[in-house]
Amino acid sequence: MKRALDIIINLYLWIMFTIFGAILFLGACFIWLLTFSVDPNRRVLQQYTCLWSTIYLWCNPYWSVTVRGLEHVDRRKAYVIIANHQSMADIIVVFRSFLHFKWVSKQSMFNVPFLGWNMWLNGYIPIARGDAESRETCLRHCREWLAKGSSVFFFPEGTRSSDGVMRPFKLGAFQLALDTKTDILPMAISGSHVAIPKKSIVLNRKAAMSLCILPPIAVIPDPTRPLDEQAQDLADEARRRLQAALSS
Repeated sequence: MKRALDIIINLYLWIMFTIFGAILFLGACFIWLLTFSVDPNRRVLQQYTCLWSTIYLWCNPYWSVTVRGLEHVDRRKAYVIIANHQSMADIIVVFRSFLHFKWVSKQSMFNVPFLGWNMWLNGYIPIARGDAESRETCLRHCREWLAKGSSVFFFPEGTRSSDGVMRPFKLGAFQLALDTKTDILPMAISGSHVAIPKKSIVLNRKAAMSLCILPPIAVIPDPTRPLDEQAQDLADEARRRLQAALSS
């Protein structure tokens, strides 16, 4: 009986997500056309996209998201934002912050109907794994957005954790922070691996998720030390802070 109920609920949720995705994408197209010339950073569209995520939560009363630590954010500044990565539900969790940023996401995500197309409209940044040229193009776009005042968002693990335990961090986000002298804003995500397990499209019925925004890490490059060494130190510090937040 429970399995049958779970199947019915999953069908309902995916159908609702698809229907609302199609409707909300039309709204995103309208906002993009209306604001393109007056809002080059697409801040209005980002807020609409955050609302889109909230509507998905309204469709699913079994999920909840708690956001803490917004007082640590200076909304006048651009950050290199980093977070641990647990599941596809992380996107919904982070959007609940209603902060302005550009995702760095794998190329294939941009092909997902409605959601991926909206990523293109927002100016999010694609990257193809294992492709050095794509990596350089991605970092160039990141530098351009940071120069315009938009934060950029990385999952430095590079892929989702299957059990909620953080994987080692890649250094690209931290090298970018040093190169642009941009502070790092760490965010700790918990509970999302329960909502949508890795390599699964099954939406678990109950998931209490949270986003904890930590104080920024000041980035002050030292010209006397190798960049990779400094990037590794920043990655280690960010990982330590995230681990402490997830363990508390």
